[in-house]
Amino acid sequence: MDRRIKFRHLDAFSTIAREHSLKRAAERLNLTQPAISRTLKDLEDILGVTLMDRSRAGVRLTDQGAVFLQFAEQSTAALRQGLRSVQADRTAPGRLRIGALPSVASGLLVRATQAFLAQHPDTILEVVEGPHEALTGQLRSGALDLVIGRLGRPETMDGLSFRQLHAEEVVVVCRADSAAAGIRQFEALSRYRVLYPPQSSAIRPLIARMLIAQGVPLFENRIETTSSSFGRAMVLCDPELVWFISRGVIADDVAAGRMVALELDMTATVGAAGIMSRSEEVPSALVRAFARTVGAVSNGAVAG
Repeated sequence: MDRRIKFRHLDAFSTIAREHSLKRAAERLNLTQPAISRTLKDLEDILGVTLMDRSRAGVRLTDQGAVFLQFAEQSTAALRQGLRSVQADRTAPGRLRIGALPSVASGLLVRATQAFLAQHPDTILEVVEGPHEALTGQLRSGALDLVIGRLGRPETMDGLSFRQLHAEEVVVVCRADSAAAGIRQFEALSRYRVLYPPQSSAIRPLIARMLIAQGVPLFENRIETTSSSFGRAMVLCDPELVWFISRGVIADDVAAGRMVALELDMTATVGAAGIMSRSEEVPSALVRAFARTVGAVSNGAVAG
């Protein structure tokens, strides 16, 4: 490795790539925009290649930049973990940062957290909920220790490993008293406003392929969201709305009779859900303990 390349070069480059903007990256790193621009230029000069194309619309990775980004993120993640390990005070409580997709945030993760904290009461847990691409990006960069949720598209899993816990299905739900509860054909959904996953969602490709197979075009009257709290509130206040969502998100609402899952064949949306971690990194003892607890709770070996 060229000794002129410093951590600040890799950190700035990775942050710019995540933010797609020099200005936002500078704000994230508490730098001025000229300073972060100079750091990127220094890195390009050292490597002898252009890593990013700049324009008024923002920045875009070149082919060389896309290749270098994978290694830059792995390097900064490994260095951050090493710094945390050597700087940690043995008397200080441990800290874990967990990313959770909406389908596990209110069910599996709650039970796993209760079981884990019963054994590690001094650990500080930080839980971040969000869409798949955002969480895997933070995991890859070292901002998260683990991500729990559905397996995403192959291109979102570069540098990551996946351990399956269970299979998960997408369902279409509506308010219990909605006329939509009687829908038996996908075509009939177009008569209602549809809450639909955005492009960044792990379940979007599965739903899209299923609808194409059914001959149903993308719904024009749709609201795209990854927010489970927004989706739940919208369904419960609007009987003219249906929602494509992972079953785990609304399991309690269906069980309580507040929502109903439509009788549609959704088997094509079944996918793997599990634990994502960085593939080229040896996890800490605390990370391994949390992963074991999540697995045990998912298998029913530990009661929440």
